[in-house]
Amino acid sequence: MNRLLFFLMLASITLCGCGGGPAPVPSKKHGESRALEASAYREHAGLINQNGKNIGYIEVKESDDEGSDIHISADHLPPGASLGFHIYEKGVCQTPDFESAGGPFNPLNKEHGFNNPMGHHAGDLPNLEVGADGKVDVIMNAPQTSLKEGSRLSLLDRDGSAFIIHEHTDDYLTNPSGNSGARIACAPLKKSARRE
Repeated sequence: MNRLLFFLMLASITLCGCGGGPAPVPSKKHGESRALEASAYREHAGLINQNGKNIGYIEVKESDDEGSDIHISADHLPPGASLGFHIYEKGVCQTPDFESAGGPFNPLNKEHGFNNPMGHHAGDLPNLEVGADGKVDVIMNAPQTSLKEGSRLSLLDRDGSAFIIHEHTDDYLTNPSGNSGARIACAPLKKSARRE
């Protein structure tokens, strides 16, 4: 009987070991790459709506190719909407209208809009395509911007800059902001907001 029990235990151990190594562990690779991606964005700004409620964040880093890469993650936006999205000249977001952010970020003195033959502003960005759940999470490039101090294209000059979401679609043509309507969300980017 003892001998039978011994053989059963031995067979059980052998079968468990047939996999050629320890049991597989879920890969952490995706989590690590996400952490590495996030850590590459050194500049961070909280995004608020007209009531001053935090609805997301914006991160910015120098692009490997050209200008700056911008990551925006937000919720509580109009579901399914296409919304104008621009960089403004001052890093000040006073509710409810965000007029404190000043005019468009336009150090090269251009007109507004990707379809404007005289354009476009350095701070013009593609429309945000909001999901049916009111959320957006995208990365886009702003080639005529920089995070380098002293550059005339720098978003981190003395008074910083602001990212503004508008209530309507940008028509990519009409000054000063493509008929995109009121400013409904704002994220101030300043040197003091830097993440080291």
